[in-house]
Amino acid sequence: MEKEITIYDIAKELGVSPTTVSRALNNHPAVNEKTKKKIFSAALESGYQSNVFAANLRNKKTNNIGVIVPRLNSSFQSSVLAGMEKVANEAGYNLIISQSLESYHKEVANALTMFNSRVDGLLVSLAGDTENIDHFMPFLKKGTPLMFYDRIAEHSNTTGITIDNIQAAQNATNHLIEQGCKRIVHVLRTTKINVYADRLKGYKYALLENDIPFNPSLVLYADLVEDVGEEIVNKILKMDPLPDGLFVSNDSCAASCIKHLKLAGIRIPEDIAVVGFNNEFISRLVEPNITTVNYPGYEMGELAMKNLINHLENPGDRMLQNTNKITLRSELIVRASSKRK
Repeated sequence: MEKEITIYDIAKELGVSPTTVSRALNNHPAVNEKTKKKIFSAALESGYQSNVFAANLRNKKTNNIGVIVPRLNSSFQSSVLAGMEKVANEAGYNLIISQSLESYHKEVANALTMFNSRVDGLLVSLAGDTENIDHFMPFLKKGTPLMFYDRIAEHSNTTGITIDNIQAAQNATNHLIEQGCKRIVHVLRTTKINVYADRLKGYKYALLENDIPFNPSLVLYADLVEDVGEEIVNKILKMDPLPDGLFVSNDSCAASCIKHLKLAGIRIPEDIAVVGFNNEFISRLVEPNITTVNYPGYEMGELAMKNLINHLENPGDRMLQNTNKITLRSELIVRASSKRK
């Protein structure tokens, strides 16, 4: 194995001091441009690699921000990450991204890895079965900025950024009722996650304000991935009488439901009007296009990262400690899947 090249080797080759080499490689203004150029060329030719880890230990900063997501194969999460990366890159930070795969135990392992990697800050959207956040306490004790987004934790020392899921679900259900629907099926993942618990509340509030009795048999729990659409539709087709409305908590699952309802001879929206959630790309591809709630994922990612970096750059700013929740606006986008003549 070849010997690793150091700044001392470069200094000896060029006849300058190791301090001059170090300053030049860090673009220090005390070194003139001609010398910098000569040192950069020598470093490149020799295959010199900067010891970033050692420098980070000296500076007590890694310029890395950790992000833990439930799943990477999510249109919404991809949009959020794009917003985060734009802001982070502009500010000179890198993202270290890991996924919990909806598992609390995997999330615990990811958090430990992030902590041991000394990330400067951490952004998290909680896994489906996470019920406590003790594994994030080391970050709070150390003073590492921690922020939750979308699926947020209820904790006095953390900040969460989300939309008003109760109001969004209430608007979606009210829209179906305005189209004449009275037996509305609501499909969600689990009430252990704040976003789905809140959407169920909004669904119930809309029924209540329209004097429609809540029927628990019309609430279906599923993994909300594309593959479960057939399973959901099979349950719907066994209901008597048949529902006339369907409100699904994400668009990919709603699209799958529409596909299997149509295969069963159900007309959309004449027989069953359908509303999804998130305004994913697929909502505009299926026929009919899906009425959905626009969840501003990109803006959420931008805002979460801006707040985190602001805290890193201005440690005296106590915004993250003093703000428990930041709520973004959402809107119902009405399309053909629910709009009856």
